[in-house]
Amino acid sequence: MMMKKESTWLRALRLTALLALYPLFSLLAQATPWDEMPADEVEKILDSKFAEGQYSPKGADSCLMCHRKNQTVMALFDGVHGNPQVKGSPMADLQCEACHGPMGKHNRGGKEPMITFGSNSPVPAEKQNSVCMSCHNDDQRMGWSGNHHDNADVACSDCHQVHTGHDPISDKSQEVAVCTTCHTQQKADLHKRSSHPLKWQQMVCSDCHNSHGGLGEASLKQMSINDNCYACHAEKRGPKLWEHAPVTDNCANCHNPHGTVNEAMLIAKPPQLCQQCHASDGHAANPVFANSPNAFNGGQSCLNCHNQVHGSNHPSGKLLQR
Repeated sequence: MMMKKESTWLRALRLTALLALYPLFSLLAQATPWDEMPADEVEKILDSKFAEGQYSPKGADSCLMCHRKNQTVMALFDGVHGNPQVKGSPMADLQCEACHGPMGKHNRGGKEPMITFGSNSPVPAEKQNSVCMSCHNDDQRMGWSGNHHDNADVACSDCHQVHTGHDPISDKSQEVAVCTTCHTQQKADLHKRSSHPLKWQQMVCSDCHNSHGGLGEASLKQMSINDNCYACHAEKRGPKLWEHAPVTDNCANCHNPHGTVNEAMLIAKPPQLCQQCHASDGHAANPVFANSPNAFNGGQSCLNCHNQVHGSNHPSGKLLQR
């Protein structure tokens, strides 16, 4: 398992990310001589460690001398990151040190700290992510900087598992469970009586959202909410001869895509939903009065007559009727 030489450009890219971690390395060692050194001396040692590329000549073989009994560590070799046959994988170039930094004198009593990942790591999420992004910087993650997860200091390791043969979030049967660990409001909504079928895994979060960031709002895969909805609901797409302003503006004006207690995932039940915009003054039967049952507020309420609420192409359909 000898280490292969890394290409010059990839090494430069990786070192750019790792060098940003300098001030944090002293936090990773507990009660070691590093804590007693002046800050400038610590930085000098780290400068030398990275600039001179103090990597182990035996790569992962050196790491496994101590860590081979840790099942979590050994699980790396079950996945793509631990497969030396996969071009670009850590095990195909700098091996463990590709992500955890140059070993230096770390294996001599564990005195020199290494980069660590996960919720228990003292390394901030932004710095952890810079290591991951040194390789995973592609068109799927071009919107990461400044997106919701980035601003919330979510680390890649909060959602993804590297030391495993199977990353749970990469399996559609487990994706929703991983996402709703944090997104608890959406978890509650998708169990309401009217919702998209996420709880049965017929849909998953990534069908609509790019968790690594998007150019539109809410990290949607399309540029707008409506375009995202039209990807499946093409029959609602215009242009229509007679358009309904809330529809052309934003589907979420009337619907909650994660689920509601009302039919068709409406945010309120008609006529109350309609009357948020349409006052009852002048309407033939004043359907606003819920305690006065009539044909205008029974059953589908306003939709009994105005059933083409997404728009109509009928020559006389300005009232969005059939």
